[in-house]
Parts: sequence; structure tokens; C-alpha cells
Amino acid sequence: MNSNACTNKVVLEKYLSLPQGPRVQATYIWIDGTGQGIRSKTKSLESKPSKVEDLPIWNYDGSSCYQAEGSNSDTYLHPVKIYPCPFRLGDNVLVLCEAFKYNKEPTLTNKRKACKEVMVKAKEFLPWFGIEQEYTLLDQDGHPFGWPKNGFPGPQGPYYCGVGANKVYGRDIVEAHYRCCLYAGIRISGTNAEVMPAQWEFQVGPTEGIDMGDDLWVARYLLERVAEDFGVVVSFDPKPMIGDWNGAGAHCNYSTKAMREKGGMEHIEKAIDKLSKHHIRHIKEYDPNEGKDNERRLTGAHETSSIHDFSSGVANRGCSIRIPREVSEQGYGYLEDRRPSSNCDPYSVTMVIVKTTCLEN
Repeated sequence: MNSNACTNKVVLEKYLSLPQGPRVQATYIWIDGTGQGIRSKTKSLESKPSKVEDLPIWNYDGSSCYQAEGSNSDTYLHPVKIYPCPFRLGDNVLVLCEAFKYNKEPTLTNKRKACKEVMVKAKEFLPWFGIEQEYTLLDQDGHPFGWPKNGFPGPQGPYYCGVGANKVYGRDIVEAHYRCCLYAGIRISGTNAEVMPAQWEFQVGPTEGIDMGDDLWVARYLLERVAEDFGVVVSFDPKPMIGDWNGAGAHCNYSTKAMREKGGMEHIEKAIDKLSKHHIRHIKEYDPNEGKDNERRLTGAHETSSIHDFSSGVANRGCSIRIPREVSEQGYGYLEDRRPSSNCDPYSVTMVIVKTTCLEN
């Protein structure tokens, strides 16, 4: 780690323990113009907000976030959800925001507005989601965390759900992030070490409608902030290491009310049939570069399907859509779309799934 970037967190605690009086700190969080980068800044409020409407609209320099020209750079943050802040504690809050341009139109990477409209239209279907967010920990030089500097670890096999210093790297970050999510009220449901060393996964859900995108973006923010404290970089690249190493995805588990009830398999199969007819449209929505990122990952190897073909099967991790074996046996439940990349926008993913399976004939 660059010594110039290293600070003493014990010293910081002395200042964070100072009383802050009745005013609170609100950290505004938004998605930048890349569609995958997260930005934030903090403002003081006179008191703890009890609802989103208590929070003011704020602005920022969109030209420094790939979202505006320097000659017309004011871009606006509209608060949409409040979370308790696990870093500053007390009454301090995190504020998830939508970004809008000077003309009151959403920025190009503000997918939440359109997603919310779709979820309102599909409310009667009660769509539930659970996303399995994979990521890779890196040193600040871009090398996978814990890997030998002049070589590679042993081949894949002992690392998935592994235990021991020779099998997993960075568990402190994982544990800290898990607790931060719980504190913030995010519906995190689990975590595990993944197939490639230094690769991990956490799961968020089940959540309904727009909450999936909201919670996953804030969970990503928390992960990056926690890793920052440890001097480690988080990569959401879907294929961070070329060669015989697994990529990283964001498998999306999905169901409607009808799928979750007795006889739901019929509805699951109908949904899969609809998904099969719109494979290319979904691939374009499943990473921020319209499939270019996922092309490196969806090769048909390393537990993936081919990006060029649609497939489905029971308990088959080499398919586009997997039906869990217990779902097949009991006749109702959910499906797993294994195509979304680790750097996907969950608003885009959940929106296109609902549009295809619920809102279009």
C-alpha cells in the first residue's frame, strides 16, 4: 500500500468521538456517468430527517462526474431513500439520490426513475428479487489481494466457501461490510468466499420492486467505503483475471406472487419462454456497456452460459436461466437469471425482467 495513502484510524477515533451537537451529517450518494461508479458528498442538517421530504435537493459538478459540460455543469441530487450511517453512527444518515440534469431530465445513468415507473405498473404481480453480488478484492496496484506478486495461487478448487489463511483473503473486509449492511437496514441475506481466490459474494434480498436496486447500490457503496478503510480496492469487473479463473456476476433470483404459490411452475415456465425471446435485449441491459463487459465472462466456461445463446435447465449452472432443484421438485418458487454481470445496474436488470415477464404479451 502507498504509505502516502495510509492514515491511522486510531487517531481518527479521537475526533469522531467528539460531540456534534444537534446537527447531523447527511451523506448524499449517487451513480456517476459511467453507470457503475459511486460518488458521495456530505452536508450538515439542522436536525435528523424523519422522511425523504425533509431533505433538500442539492447540486454538484456534473462535469467532474462524466455527466455534464463544464459550461453548464450544475447537476441535481433528488433524495429518494434514507439509511442509518454505519460510519458516523448516531443520527447521521446516508441519502440515496437520483441525479437530474439542468433541464430536469434524469441523467443518462439515472435508471432508477424509469425502473420505479415500471415497478409501479407491475405492482399487482408483487415481483421479488434477490441478487448475488460477486466482486474481487485488489491491492492498490491492481493485483488481486493476497495473490503472490510474481506468480499465481494454486488452481481453483479449495477457495469456494474456503476456510483458512491459505484459502481466503480479506475476510475482515467481508465481516465489516456485512455488519454495516445490517446496521443500515439493508436486507443482506448472506455472504461467501467465491471460486477464485480474493473473490467474494454477498446476497441482497428477497426485496420487492424498486427496493432491490436501492439496497444493492447502497450495499456497494458500503463495501467500497469499508475497503477504503482497509486500504483495499473493490473491483466489480466481470472478468478481472484472464485465464482459467472464474469471472464475477450478479445472478438475479426472481419471482412473482403467482410463481411462489402452488402450481407456480407453470408461471415460471411461461416467464422463461418470454425471456428466451428477448435474449439480446436482456444482454444489452445486463452490463453498463451493452454486453461488451459480459462478453469476456459469458463464454460457456467457468459456470457460465454462452452470451450468444439462451438456455435453461434444472440445477444447471451452465445455463442462462437455472431452476433450483427444490423449486422443480415442489412445483413453485423462483428462477435464477445467471446472465447479469457483476457491474450491472440492478435498476436496469430488474426493470427489463419485469417488462419482459409481466408487462408485455
